[in-house]
Amino acid sequence: MAIVATKPLSVRAGSCWQEAVRTAIRDPVELCRAVGLPERFERAAACAAESFSVFAPRAFVAKMTPGDADDPLLRQVLPLADELESPTEFGKDPVDDMAALEAPGLLKKYAGRALLITTGACAVHCRYCFRREFPYSDAPHSVDDWQPALDQIADDPSIEEVLLSGGDPLMLIDSRLAELAERIGRIAHVRRLRIHTRLPIMIPERVTDELIAWLRGTRLTPWVVVHSNHSRELDESVAFALTKLVDAGIPVLNQAVLLRGVNDNIDALTDLSRRLVDLRVTPYYLHQLDRVSGAAHFEVPTDRGIDLIRELRSRLPGYAVPRYVQEFAGDSAKRILA
Repeated sequence: MAIVATKPLSVRAGSCWQEAVRTAIRDPVELCRAVGLPERFERAAACAAESFSVFAPRAFVAKMTPGDADDPLLRQVLPLADELESPTEFGKDPVDDMAALEAPGLLKKYAGRALLITTGACAVHCRYCFRREFPYSDAPHSVDDWQPALDQIADDPSIEEVLLSGGDPLMLIDSRLAELAERIGRIAHVRRLRIHTRLPIMIPERVTDELIAWLRGTRLTPWVVVHSNHSRELDESVAFALTKLVDAGIPVLNQAVLLRGVNDNIDALTDLSRRLVDLRVTPYYLHQLDRVSGAAHFEVPTDRGIDLIRELRSRLPGYAVPRYVQEFAGDSAKRILA
């Protein structure tokens, strides 16, 4: 049976995504109590959150199974004592972002593309975030502050695609994003604008008519890349948001990260891909974990990842199988593992 994304009551006219940001859980002890964890989790969560804070939208927390410390959604946001014992091979800048920084907020790693760090704010603090140590305070904080980066892009005719990343670019208001997109669009050799965001998954109300309007209004071809790791994230409110983007003619891709205890089994990955393609979202990448400090407990051996992709190919059509990739500092492209 086809899945139809009808407009849920939780995403109604007048609902405000900023309110979901404002009311998100920021206290690790509150998070533990909200999902009914035993008291012993609270101290460890509080200690781990001292170095990387908690941020979890309440609607996302409501999808978790009460009392289950191994819930795959909870594991992505719950600080654990494991974060305090990071192996030496896990560092603050696992993909060498700082070496690729060519102007404040401007990263250039791959041919034909440039990436702008638009904000340090996110709709969720994923415990495995590879930029959890990035110096966001050094990035531009207004559209005018972006001009040096835009001038560099304008001076390099090989750049045909600009990526907005962060943090999460959709944490900025639409008027600011529209102005930034308009300025990028003035650069004749730039053809595409790619938005990397987890907002449609975490706070689906963020997919507003205003967002659709400026994405469709730019002369650039827009692409949206979302980040979902588990099919339970893709409830009807998220389905409505993703469908709204796709129905507007905006291609939507999904990137997932292979995470121990979250999606490192064939059923979880199969369900995720099936749910995505039913919503007309392309499963694009399955990333091997970037080795950032505090995330070692999420790592899955690459041999296991390769086996999982092989099993996915036996279950799903080719378009539903993501490419299993890993980023290595200094490489000219992501390495395809399977």
